Amino acid sequence: MNNRVAIAVLALMLTGLQWRLWVADGGVAHTHRLKSQVQAQQEENAKLRARNAARDAEVRDLGSGTAAIEARARTTLGMIKSDETFYLVVAQ
Repeated sequence: MNNRVAIAVLALMLTGLQWRLWVADGGVAHTHRLKSQVQAQQEENAKLRARNAARDAEVRDLGSGTAAIEARARTTLGMIKSDETFYLVVAQ
């Protein structure tokens, strides 16, 4: 009888430990979820680093001379110089 009780208690303890290992917070499933979230965040950070590097280069370029500012004004605002002739080509 004592043997059966001991085996039942040990089986319950083993079941509890298995539950914690596979299902509870800190278990295998939780760790897998966290690893996938870390991977997604690392990919997002890489995209943001590339975007920040491009913006940093643009800011340095705009701060270093007037050519970049002029090019930006031409493309964004459609500005032309005083000695230039503007031609508008309309496709039909």
